[in-house]
Amino acid sequence: MDMDSEIGDALDAVGPRLKALRKERETTLAELSAATGISVSTLSRLESGGRRPTLEQLLPLARAHGVTLDELVDAPPTGDPRVHLRPVVRNGMTMLPLTRRPGGIQAYKLVFQANSKRREPDLKTHEGYEWLYVLNGQLRVVLGEHDFVMSPGEAAEFDTRVPHWFGSANAEPVEILSLFGRQGERAHLRARPKTKSADRG
Repeated sequence: MDMDSEIGDALDAVGPRLKALRKERETTLAELSAATGISVSTLSRLESGGRRPTLEQLLPLARAHGVTLDELVDAPPTGDPRVHLRPVVRNGMTMLPLTRRPGGIQAYKLVFQANSKRREPDLKTHEGYEWLYVLNGQLRVVLGEHDFVMSPGEAAEFDTRVPHWFGSANAEPVEILSLFGRQGERAHLRARPKTKSADRG
């Protein structure tokens, strides 16, 4: 395969990746258009594969999605195992992706700013399953009819089709780890081994 064919194949694969990134970040085409200056119709054609992206389009798209240009065009791996954190800031929350794979369970560190003006929670629903672990601060979680506060060291898991919201419970920032699977993957905890006394009879 010659170089031109390889480049063409890489650019053809960008469309589905762009769409997956936008869905993962729950961003609309209009919001992405505002962030990149690329028209909604052009973004739609790029995602569907109806148009090949140019470098001038790839750079702002990579920046808007918080990924490197290499990740966007699926460049061959360099062998470097480090995850280069690309923070995404949205609505008072900083999201640091801790995984690089486009599919499967995704890991994030989330930092919520202090909630000095205690706003009314805006509950969302979407496909998936989420696992949360509080590192620092107090996390308020509203999940369906439940409304509770989690402290450092506490964890929760839930189906994201249940209306939910979480953020700082007070005037202090809060840091959490989040594992999210769009297809409903769950965090698997290793069970304790059975005690030998239970086998004795």
